[in-house]
Amino acid sequence: MMPQKSPSFVDSGRFSISQGSSRFRESTYLIPSRISEDKRYKPLALSLPVVVGTPLSMLALGVALEIGVNVSNKNQGFSVPETNPLGFASAQFLLSFVPTIFVIPVAFLWRELDWYLRWYQPYVVLSRGNASVEEGILLDYISLGPFFALFYSSKFKHRVVFWSAVTACATYLLQPLASSIFQIQQRSMFSNTTVTSTRTIGLTPDVDQLNAFVAAAGFADAAAFNNLTDPPFVQAGWATAEFAIPSGNDLNATIKVDTTGIQTHPNCENARNTTFNEATSTIESISISDCAQSVPVNISLGIQYGVVNLECGSGADLGVEFQPVMFWYFHQRSDNEEYEARTVFCAPSIQTFNVTAQAYLQDRTIAQCNPTDNYTQSNNVTGAPLFGHPFNAVVFNSSSNPFIQARANATNIAIPGTVFRFASQLENGPQSTFDLPNGFLDITSNVYTQHLALTAKNIYFVAENRTIPAQLESYVPRLVIKYVIFFCFSPSLITRVQSSLPGHALALLLFVIGFIGTFLHVINRRQRRHLFIASPPGSIGGIVSMTSHSGFGQLLVPYDSEKNIEKKLEGLRFRLDKRTGAIVAEDDDSGDFEGEGDGVALLGMAKGHARNSSLSVLSSSQDAVTGYPPWKGHSVPLRTPYDPL
Repeated sequence: MMPQKSPSFVDSGRFSISQGSSRFRESTYLIPSRISEDKRYKPLALSLPVVVGTPLSMLALGVALEIGVNVSNKNQGFSVPETNPLGFASAQFLLSFVPTIFVIPVAFLWRELDWYLRWYQPYVVLSRGNASVEEGILLDYISLGPFFALFYSSKFKHRVVFWSAVTACATYLLQPLASSIFQIQQRSMFSNTTVTSTRTIGLTPDVDQLNAFVAAAGFADAAAFNNLTDPPFVQAGWATAEFAIPSGNDLNATIKVDTTGIQTHPNCENARNTTFNEATSTIESISISDCAQSVPVNISLGIQYGVVNLECGSGADLGVEFQPVMFWYFHQRSDNEEYEARTVFCAPSIQTFNVTAQAYLQDRTIAQCNPTDNYTQSNNVTGAPLFGHPFNAVVFNSSSNPFIQARANATNIAIPGTVFRFASQLENGPQSTFDLPNGFLDITSNVYTQHLALTAKNIYFVAENRTIPAQLESYVPRLVIKYVIFFCFSPSLITRVQSSLPGHALALLLFVIGFIGTFLHVINRRQRRHLFIASPPGSIGGIVSMTSHSGFGQLLVPYDSEKNIEKKLEGLRFRLDKRTGAIVAEDDDSGDFEGEGDGVALLGMAKGHARNSSLSVLSSSQDAVTGYPPWKGHSVPLRTPYDPL
C-alpha cells in the first residue's frame, strides 16, 4: 500500500517526487533544485509589448479602415494627383502594393504569436499533469501547421490553440483583401468659381436687318439635314444669356451658373379642317380657334410649301412679324394622283426667367436649363416696345432694301422647306408624313422651336458684362474604397446594389482577429505563468535536458516510429516536475509525493519511501555489470548510492 503524503509537505508546491514506473528507472531526484525563475526562456515574440501591441494594432487598423470607408463614401474618395508622380511604377501596382504594407507586418506578427502559442501548448498540457502520450509527448502543433491544428485542437479541446489557429488562417485573407480595396475612379467633384456674363435681356438694335433670322433659319436647316445638336446657349426651346466659359480639357466637365433665360413655345396645332379646291387651286384651312386662311398653289409645280401670317384672332392688331402663322404643305399622291394638303397653325410665345444653366466646358452647349423664378427687371422685350410679343421669325414686312428683302424671303421659305425635306428623307418619302395625323405637326414643332430659340438668343439679348458666381463640376481621379457591384433578384425586380465589401470585410477581419487575439493571449499568458522552460523547447539540447533523467527514454530506440513510440509509452502519464522543470512519467495509478528541499529529493530507496523499487542512480556501466537491460524489469530491489548497506 502506498504511504500517505506527509502533512508537512502538502502545502509545498516547490518540489515533487515522481512515483515512477516499474518499466524504467528515472533519476530526477538527483537533479538539484533550480534556484530562481531568472533563467526562464522568454522569447521576444511573447514579450508583453508584442503580445499586447499586435492585437491592439489590428484593432486600430480595423477601426481606422472602417472610418476610411465611411469618409471615402461621404467625400467621393480622396484626392490624388491627376498624373502618376512615380513614373517607375504603374498606378495599378501602387494601389495593390501600398495597402499590403500596412497589413503584412501585423499579419506576420500574428502568425508568429500563433506559432509560439502552438509551440508552447504541449508544455502547457504537461504543466497541468496527467497528460497522455498522445496529448503530451507526441503532440506537435508546429509540424501540423495552423490548418491541421484546428482538427487536433478540437479533438483535445485545446480551445486557445483552436481559436489562435482560426485567426492565423484568417490572416491569409488580409493580403488579397488589402490589395483590392483601393481603386482610382473618375468622380464628379464641385468647386466654386466666378464667370463673366456678357449678355442680358434686351432687344438688339439691328433686329430690322434680319441677319439673326436668316442665320437661325440656316442653322435649323443644317441641323435637320445633318442631325446637329443645339448650338451654344440654346437647349430645347431655351435661350440663355451668354457667359464666358473657362477653358478646360476635362472630359464632360460642366459649369453651373445662375443667369437669365428666355423660353420660347411655338404653340403649334393641326387645322380643324383643310381642303384643296381644285377649281381655284387654293388650299383652304380653318384653325381650332376658327381662324380661316387660304393659300393659292400652282398645281403644275407639284411639291410646294410655305408659311403665311394670320390676320385674325388675338394677333389681328399686331404687325405681320408678330402675328401667328400657318405652315402649309402640298403634293400629288403617287398612287392615285390626287392632290393633298396639310396645314399647321402656330402662335409663338416667350417667357423670361431667372434660370440655373449648366453648360459643358468642351463645346459650351447647354446641358440643362431650369427656371428658378420670373425675370422682373425692366427691359424692352417684356416692356415697350414689344410688350412680350415675340417675332414669328418667318414673316416680315416688305423692305425697299434688296438685301434685307432677300434675307426675309430666304427665312420665309427656309423653315417650311426644311420641314418638307426632312419628311422626304423618311421611309416611303413624304407620303408617310401626309398619311399620319400628326406627321407634319411633329416635324414643324421641332424645327420651328429650334429656329425660334436660336432667334431669341440672337435678338432678345444685348451686351452687358458682369461677374456672376458659378459652380464647376468636373470629373477628376479620386482614390476610393472599391465598390463591389452585385445583383439582388426578386420575383418582380432585379436590383443593382453597390457595396464597399472589400473595405468592410478587411476592417471587420482585422477587428475580429484583434479582439479575439487580445483575450487569447491574456488567457495563454496566465497558462504559462508557472511554466518553467530554460531553453528553446524546439531545440534538441532543450529536449534532452528535460528528459535525460526521466527514464522513460529507456523504453525507446532511435528507429522507433511515432506509432511505436505511442505503443511503448501507452499507459503512462506525463507532467512537468515543479521542482526541476523536467518531464517525468508515471503509471496511471501512481501519485505524487511532495517534499521540501534537495535532501528529500535525494532520499532514494530508504525504507518507507514512496518511490517505486525500479528507481536507481546506477550508471550505464553498473547496469552492464549487473546485466540489467534498461528495457526489462528487475527482480531485485535497486539502491542508490545514498542507501545504507
